[in-house]
Amino acid sequence: MTGQWKDQLRLLLRDRVAVGGLIVIMLFVGAALFAPWVAPYDPTELVAKTLLPPGPGHWLGTDEVGRDILSRVIYGARISLTVGLVSTAIGLTGGMVIGMIAGYYRGLDNLIMRVMDIMLAIPGILLAVAVVAVLGPGMYNVMIGVGVGAIPEFARLTRSVTLGIREQDFVQAAESMGASDLRILFTHIMRNVFPTIIVYGSQYLAGAILSASTLSFLGLGVQPPAAEWGAMVNQGRYFLRQSVYLSLFPSLAIFLIVMAFNLVGDALRDVLDPRLRGSL
Repeated sequence: MTGQWKDQLRLLLRDRVAVGGLIVIMLFVGAALFAPWVAPYDPTELVAKTLLPPGPGHWLGTDEVGRDILSRVIYGARISLTVGLVSTAIGLTGGMVIGMIAGYYRGLDNLIMRVMDIMLAIPGILLAVAVVAVLGPGMYNVMIGVGVGAIPEFARLTRSVTLGIREQDFVQAAESMGASDLRILFTHIMRNVFPTIIVYGSQYLAGAILSASTLSFLGLGVQPPAAEWGAMVNQGRYFLRQSVYLSLFPSLAIFLIVMAFNLVGDALRDVLDPRLRGSL
């Protein structure tokens, strides 16, 4: 197994596009982890005149109340990455458990999948808006809303993989030896489902960050004065004619991190899918 992972890592690192995506992700993660030391100012501190253009001292300028935009973009990485990771973990965990149960217990399959179909009929962002509208705005509720919206997609993917694994000889051998359903689900099936789910999770993470930023742009996510990219874009739209950089730089940060996760997710899919490995 160790040798297999080494081979897959080697194949991943041969993909220059994936390596570029990884570098961008590492830069954002580093900025988020070391924000107090990297950011030149406190993100909520009024440090200069309002609407200063980018230049020495304030490399990305200042916003409408005199806060340093560079510092707010750096601290915004903390919020966006945290919301994306936690919401993806919620959707992945909930969807994987539901999907394995539906795929393994055929008697429950129809009922569970019809519920998932109903949830899928509602666009994910609208489902997240509904959850946040019920629970109220805020970072934690955004995590729950975006995570709940991801559960049906993870559940359907997990179910489809589980249906194939359930018929494999090693699962039937475990059943004949008297292994409990929980042991089969969480030892034999989950181990084989997990690589596929991780690949999809890496791709969904980009969508989760984008959804969280959209909710904040609409005023349902992280609330001011916290530094969050979507909220910054929303606040800057009132000054597009005179100071376009207020919305430009947080929008660019969203674009870069979403693109990076998509590129890495595509590369992971190619590496972990044996049918595509020959093209690398």
